[in-house]
Order: sequence, then C-alpha cells, then structure tokens
Amino acid sequence: MKIVVALGGNALGNTPEEQKKLVKETAVHLVDLIEKGHQLVIAHGNGPQVGMINLAFQNQSLLDNSIPIIPFPECGAMSQGYIGYHLQNALGAELEKRKINKSVSTIITQVLVDKDDPAFDSPSKPVGSFYSQEKAVKLKEEKGYQMIEDAGRGYRRVVPSPQPVDIVEKEIITNLIEDQQLVIACGGGGIPVIKEGRFLEGVSAVIDKDFASEKLAEIVDADLLVILTAVDKVAINFGEEDEKWLDQINIQQAKKYIEEGHFAPGSMLPKVKAAVSFVEKKKSGKALITSLNKAQAGLEGKTGTLISRGDE
Repeated sequence: MKIVVALGGNALGNTPEEQKKLVKETAVHLVDLIEKGHQLVIAHGNGPQVGMINLAFQNQSLLDNSIPIIPFPECGAMSQGYIGYHLQNALGAELEKRKINKSVSTIITQVLVDKDDPAFDSPSKPVGSFYSQEKAVKLKEEKGYQMIEDAGRGYRRVVPSPQPVDIVEKEIITNLIEDQQLVIACGGGGIPVIKEGRFLEGVSAVIDKDFASEKLAEIVDADLLVILTAVDKVAINFGEEDEKWLDQINIQQAKKYIEEGHFAPGSMLPKVKAAVSFVEKKKSGKALITSLNKAQAGLEGKTGTLISRGDE
C-alpha cells in the first residue's frame, strides 16, 4: 500500500537536540510500516523549527542592523533541510539495522499557491515570539509585519495561510517513489511560491502541513493518507461529559461534525478537512488520523479514526 504519512510536531520536538532524540523513536514506528511492505512518503510540520530560525535572525537584527532578517520562505527552506537531515539519518540507520535496502531522500519542496488566494488579505497564522504592544508597533513600523494580540499573552506576527495548488518538485518525488525509495517532502507544508513569469517567487506565508500532505497524497496517487497527531482518535464533544471517540466515519459525517464546530481551528480541524478532501478526490482512497505509536495498530483497524467515502 502506498501511504503518505504526515508527521505532527510531537514526532520532532522543539530543539535540535530534542529532535535528534525523538526522530530515532519516530524512525522505528515508520520503518515498522515499511517492514510490513508499505511504500511510505513522509511529510512533516515545522512550527517550532521555522519559528526558532526566524526568531534568531529577527532578534539579532534588532540588536545589530548589519545583520539581515532572513525572509520567511528561506527560513522554511532551512527548516526543511535540517529536519530532513535528522530524519534521513534516523531512518537510514533503522533501515540498515533491519537490512532493508532502501535509500532516503529529502526534497526541498516548493508548493505553488494562488497569489489571489483570499488568505493573503486576511493573515491568520501566528509565527515567532510574543511581544509587548510597544515592540509590536515598532516591528510593524520598521519591518512591515502584521501583528495581532494573541490570547492575552502578547502580540505576535501573523502571516497568510494559503491553500496549496500544486507541488513544483512532483516529478522528482514521483520518480523516486517509483524507484521504491523513501521520500521526505513538503516539510512544514512546503515553501509557498507564486509564479511570476518564468520564475517562482517565495512569499511570506505558511501552508498548513495537513493540506500540503493531502495535495502530496493526491499527486502521488496514494492509497491512504495517514495524519499522525498527539491522540489515538478523533473526538466529538471533546473534553465534555458526552465526549465520543470516533472509530470510523464517512465524509458526510465528517462534514456534519465540521459544520457543528467539533474540531478546533489550528488543531484537529485542518486534519479532518485534509482527510475529507483526499477521500473526496480519490475514489478508493481512505484517510486515517491516529498517533505515531499506534500507526501500525491503526492500519490494522485496531485504533485510530478511519475516514472513507461510504459506511464501510
């Protein structure tokens, strides 16, 4: 079975050292799936990592004007590279340990977005650190950042979160998959780019990694989209007395739960929306939302929330 696996932040950690440790555990679970005969394509988030990179340059620039702020697309590319480096090493070691002859490649992935996407008119994705109102005003004036007050904790920069339209490196990714290699792509949702004549121009935005993973699964003609998160299953009425964990739902039920507001934006909502989108676009496709350490059990139908077209 060809599976696109979208790794959540809990599989990567918040610092380089924590990440190096966690990816070794992540690699064990992923290679378990490979050992069962599945062809994996791996996508991942980059929230803490890209924020750390962006913040380091931003803070240093505020202290020393001779140091430039690195544009957000370049920060995304840096995060793809260093997360991929850690994942490649961990996966390569685990594959070698089990004597599985498969190489691992990280593709620095550009994802095409529509420059007329309404998200560009309403930036909503918080990135980076919290600031006082005074500092936020200064950043807005000096750097042109859009700043919002975030849940009483201070002010943060917000950037647009457009929908993915296409994956620039799709032929490279597809060729590697056809050669039975293990591909890491669309890190952090990919580097958002728009087409300007013959050139691609990076834009300061963040593509949700779940939607990018769905687009990847669609393009590579995956059989299954697996979105890994911190919980074993999706719940409705989460945290309430009538909380209910879902085993299997069809896309009509999922849409109903979305409309009823059961899933939190920025958390479970994009995961369920991405799952529904993939299942709608691929007739025989299914999507599974579960935790990393229960991925194999999820594929065996023992846990997780399976989203399909019908009632099966």
